Amino acid sequence: MLRLPAVAGRFYPSHPAELTALIHKCVVSDPAKPPVRVGACLVPHAGYVYSGHVAGAVLARIAPPAKIIILGVRHYPHGEAAAILSSGAWRTPLGDARIDEPLAEALKKACPLLCEDSVAHSAEHSLEVQLPFLQVLAPDFTFVPVALGTLQFESLVGVGEAIARVLEASKENVLLLTTSDLNHYEDDATTRIKDRKAIEELLALQPLP
Repeated sequence: MLRLPAVAGRFYPSHPAELTALIHKCVVSDPAKPPVRVGACLVPHAGYVYSGHVAGAVLARIAPPAKIIILGVRHYPHGEAAAILSSGAWRTPLGDARIDEPLAEALKKACPLLCEDSVAHSAEHSLEVQLPFLQVLAPDFTFVPVALGTLQFESLVGVGEAIARVLEASKENVLLLTTSDLNHYEDDATTRIKDRKAIEELLALQPLP
């Protein structure tokens, strides 16, 4: 299937030249800090005017491989709670980003909880807003979209463990690109406290209790 853009013109520019220029403005590389290869990263998924510079700062430090799993959240109450798409492409103003079919099939085999579902992905922005960045920085990449809604903690752990098994078994480099806006419904002081707790756990590579 071809998944058409849902938030172009709202979360990011719909004109290709304007979009490309904005991404280059957000992705500011530092000659003293060349890009490094990493296994996973966390970026925000708000409109570029709000979070584009943060996403750009993260991606400027990464040497993205050719294969990427994008793990996002499902904001709308439609579709499966653990949704994957395993074929086709996603269109943005910069062209079509192809889904990596073998990698998607490996994920579905490792995690039966993941259901093939286009409905959960049709209007979801958390994954879509990552694609133009990747199209500029790694034009030939392929990816697997995974959107998670409201699930029991045990189910989330199961998805994470399945992804880990697939990444460990892969003979190719695969980036796990996760996305969250963390806490953004409370005042700044509360948000900083909550976000810092989550970030500290991530930096320590410690699972939450």
